[in-house]
Amino acid sequence: MSYLNSVTIVGFVGADPEQRQARNNGSKFTVLSVATQRSWKNAEDEWVSKVEWHRIAIFRPRLADAVLTNIKKGAHVLVEGSLVSTTYERANGKGKKAKTNKQTFWCIRADVVRKLDRGEPEPETLASGSVLTVAFETGLGFRDGVISTVLFRMRSYS
Repeated sequence: MSYLNSVTIVGFVGADPEQRQARNNGSKFTVLSVATQRSWKNAEDEWVSKVEWHRIAIFRPRLADAVLTNIKKGAHVLVEGSLVSTTYERANGKGKKAKTNKQTFWCIRADVVRKLDRGEPEPETLASGSVLTVAFETGLGFRDGVISTVLFRMRSYS
Protein backbone atom coordinates (compact mmCIF):
# COMPACT_ATOMS: atom_id res chain seq x y z
CA MET A 1 0.00 0.00 0.00
CA SER A 2 1.28 3.47 -0.83
CA TYR A 3 0.41 6.81 0.71
CA LEU A 4 0.27 10.31 -0.71
CA ASN A 5 0.37 13.53 1.32
CA SER A 6 0.25 16.29 -1.28
CA VAL A 7 -1.38 19.72 -1.18
CA THR A 8 -1.67 22.26 -4.00
CA ILE A 9 -3.38 25.60 -3.46
CA VAL A 10 -3.71 28.72 -5.58
CA GLY A 11 -4.60 31.88 -3.70
CA PHE A 12 -3.65 35.34 -2.55
CA VAL A 13 -1.14 36.25 0.17
CA GLY A 14 -2.87 37.90 3.15
CA ALA A 15 0.17 39.54 4.80
CA ASP A 16 3.85 40.02 4.09
CA PRO A 17 5.86 36.85 4.87
CA GLU A 18 7.51 36.64 8.29
CA GLN A 19 10.81 35.02 9.16
CA ARG A 20 10.84 33.04 12.39
CA GLN A 21 13.27 30.88 14.28
CA ALA A 22 12.61 27.35 15.51
CA ARG A 23 12.74 26.94 19.28
CA ASN A 24 14.34 23.50 19.32
CA ASN A 25 17.29 23.93 16.92
CA GLY A 26 17.33 27.65 16.08
CA SER A 27 16.90 27.16 12.33
CA LYS A 28 15.18 29.97 10.44
CA PHE A 29 11.97 29.46 8.46
CA THR A 30 9.39 31.64 6.73
CA VAL A 31 5.66 31.75 7.46
CA LEU A 32 3.14 32.79 4.83
CA SER A 33 -0.65 33.22 5.05
CA VAL A 34 -2.62 32.38 1.88
CA ALA A 35 -6.36 32.80 1.27
CA THR A 36 -8.36 30.63 -1.09
CA GLN A 37 -11.99 31.11 -2.02
CA ARG A 38 -14.67 28.80 -3.31
CA SER A 39 -18.02 29.89 -4.70
CA TRP A 40 -21.23 28.00 -5.39
CA LYS A 41 -24.92 28.58 -5.95
CA ASN A 42 -27.18 27.79 -3.03
CA ALA A 43 -30.72 26.38 -3.14
CA GLU A 44 -32.12 29.89 -3.79
CA ASP A 45 -29.88 30.19 -6.89
CA GLU A 46 -27.71 32.88 -5.24
CA TRP A 47 -23.94 32.96 -5.30
CA VAL A 48 -22.32 32.14 -1.96
CA SER A 49 -18.59 32.16 -1.27
CA LYS A 50 -16.33 31.04 1.54
CA VAL A 51 -12.74 32.10 2.17
CA GLU A 52 -10.29 29.65 3.77
CA TRP A 53 -6.97 30.80 5.27
CA HIS A 54 -3.94 28.52 5.05
CA ARG A 55 -0.74 28.80 7.06
CA ILE A 56 2.33 27.95 4.98
CA ALA A 57 5.67 27.04 6.61
CA ILE A 58 8.77 27.16 4.41
CA PHE A 59 11.82 25.38 5.85
CA ARG A 60 14.02 25.12 2.76
CA PRO A 61 16.56 27.96 3.28
CA ARG A 62 16.83 29.19 -0.33
CA LEU A 63 13.07 29.03 -0.90
CA ALA A 64 12.38 30.73 2.44
CA ASP A 65 14.73 33.61 1.56
CA ALA A 66 13.27 33.96 -1.95
CA VAL A 67 9.71 34.10 -0.58
CA LEU A 68 10.74 36.62 2.06
CA THR A 69 12.22 38.99 -0.52
CA ASN A 70 9.93 38.46 -3.55
CA ILE A 71 6.42 37.73 -2.22
CA LYS A 72 4.35 40.52 -0.71
CA LYS A 73 0.79 40.96 0.54
CA GLY A 74 -1.74 40.57 -2.29
CA ALA A 75 0.51 38.41 -4.49
CA HIS A 76 -1.18 35.59 -6.41
CA VAL A 77 0.72 32.37 -5.59
CA LEU A 78 0.71 28.64 -6.20
CA VAL A 79 1.89 26.57 -3.24
CA GLU A 80 2.74 22.86 -3.37
CA GLY A 81 3.71 20.87 -0.32
CA SER A 82 2.46 18.46 2.31
CA LEU A 83 -0.02 18.72 5.16
CA VAL A 84 1.63 18.63 8.60
CA SER A 85 0.03 18.56 12.05
CA THR A 86 1.35 19.60 15.45
CA THR A 87 -0.39 18.61 18.69
CA TYR A 88 0.18 20.33 22.01
CA GLU A 89 -1.53 20.59 25.39
CA ARG A 90 -2.97 23.88 26.55
CA ALA A 91 -4.04 24.79 30.07
CA ASN A 92 -7.74 25.50 30.35
CA GLY A 93 -8.12 27.65 33.48
CA LYS A 94 -5.89 28.48 36.46
CA GLY A 95 -4.98 26.85 39.72
CA LYS A 96 -4.60 23.25 40.85
CA LYS A 97 -7.84 22.08 39.25
CA ALA A 98 -7.02 23.49 35.83
CA LYS A 99 -7.56 20.96 33.10
CA THR A 100 -5.52 20.68 29.93
CA ASN A 101 -6.87 19.93 26.52
CA LYS A 102 -5.02 18.78 23.43
CA GLN A 103 -5.10 21.02 20.39
CA THR A 104 -4.04 20.04 16.90
CA PHE A 105 -2.68 22.67 14.55
CA TRP A 106 -2.44 22.08 10.78
CA CYS A 107 -0.19 23.82 8.28
CA ILE A 108 1.25 23.24 4.83
CA ARG A 109 4.99 22.56 4.64
CA ALA A 110 5.86 24.10 1.27
CA ASP A 111 8.17 22.52 -1.29
CA VAL A 112 7.23 24.93 -4.10
CA VAL A 113 6.00 28.54 -3.94
CA ARG A 114 5.44 30.14 -7.32
CA LYS A 115 4.32 33.70 -7.92
CA LEU A 116 1.64 33.68 -10.61
CA ASP A 117 1.30 36.42 -13.20
CA ARG A 118 -2.33 37.52 -13.35
CA GLY A 119 -2.01 38.54 -17.01
CA GLU A 120 -1.73 35.07 -18.51
CA PRO A 121 -2.46 31.50 -17.43
CA GLU A 122 0.60 29.42 -16.64
CA PRO A 123 0.62 26.06 -18.43
CA GLU A 124 3.31 23.86 -16.95
CA THR A 125 4.76 20.52 -17.93
CA LEU A 126 7.35 18.86 -15.71
CA ALA A 127 8.91 15.49 -16.38
CA SER A 128 10.99 13.91 -13.63
CA GLY A 129 12.14 10.33 -14.16
CA SER A 130 9.06 8.19 -14.67
CA VAL A 131 6.65 10.76 -13.23
CA LEU A 132 4.92 13.12 -15.63
CA THR A 133 3.09 16.06 -14.09
CA VAL A 134 0.84 18.31 -16.13
CA ALA A 135 -0.80 21.32 -14.52
CA PHE A 136 -2.97 23.80 -16.35
CA GLU A 137 -5.47 26.48 -15.45
CA THR A 138 -9.01 26.31 -16.71
CA GLY A 139 -12.28 27.89 -15.77
CA LEU A 140 -10.73 31.29 -15.20
CA GLY A 141 -13.78 33.29 -14.20
CA PHE A 142 -14.35 36.84 -13.12
CA ARG A 143 -17.25 37.54 -10.76
CA ASP A 144 -17.75 40.42 -8.33
CA GLY A 145 -14.19 41.64 -8.87
CA VAL A 146 -12.67 38.29 -7.81
CA ILE A 147 -10.70 36.07 -10.12
CA SER A 148 -11.27 32.41 -9.40
CA THR A 149 -8.96 29.75 -10.71
CA VAL A 150 -9.44 26.02 -11.00
CA LEU A 151 -6.29 23.94 -11.16
CA PHE A 152 -6.37 20.42 -12.55
CA ARG A 153 -3.50 18.00 -12.12
CA MET A 154 -2.88 14.72 -13.91
CA ARG A 155 -0.14 12.32 -12.93
CA SER A 156 1.07 9.38 -14.93
CA TYR A 157 3.21 6.77 -13.18
CA SER A 158 5.05 4.51 -15.60
